[in-house]
Amino acid sequence: LRGLATAASGEKSPVRITGGEWALRRVQGPGTRLALRPTPDFLREQAFAVLGPHLPGGCFLDLFAGTGVNALEALSRGAARAVLVERDRRAAALIAANLVRFGADDRAEVLTMATEEALPRLARRQVRCTVGWCDPPFAALHLGESALALARELDVVAGNALVVFELPPQAKASLQGYEVVRSLRGAVLLRALGR
Repeated sequence: LRGLATAASGEKSPVRITGGEWALRRVQGPGTRLALRPTPDFLREQAFAVLGPHLPGGCFLDLFAGTGVNALEALSRGAARAVLVERDRRAAALIAANLVRFGADDRAEVLTMATEEALPRLARRQVRCTVGWCDPPFAALHLGESALALARELDVVAGNALVVFELPPQAKASLQGYEVVRSLRGAVLLRALGR
């Protein structure tokens, strides 16, 4: 599961889509049932201001998808489709419910498995994503680094694709196949290197 549990009393604040077709609509959060750390609205708003022009008609890859809010944000802002990878079955069920709630279940695919299983499967189907998001558990940041490296190696993340990689404060990431474009508040924006 991504990150640490939210407060035992429930969600700290509602999770909302920050822009596009579904701006300000609420996304069903994890509550106390799941130890998920949804991406904060301020980070999504900042990141998608940069990603926005690259979304229309493209495929969005959401690794360690949690609630699915990042993929919903991408679909809201014009992505043609989204592929979400989430190994926890309860989180995947939450994602599926959110996709149905937004009428986006026909534009998204949820793979309920680990990234190291999902990415080769996507590569065999020749799925190529031009924008992505990776929000691994902060206690196991290496999982995100490995997933991004594998996604690039298998060309699931296309050359020149933009990817947001969430990091805990002061963390340094070792990323193969990417260059850092800029720092964001709580993440780095990466560009996949071409071959």
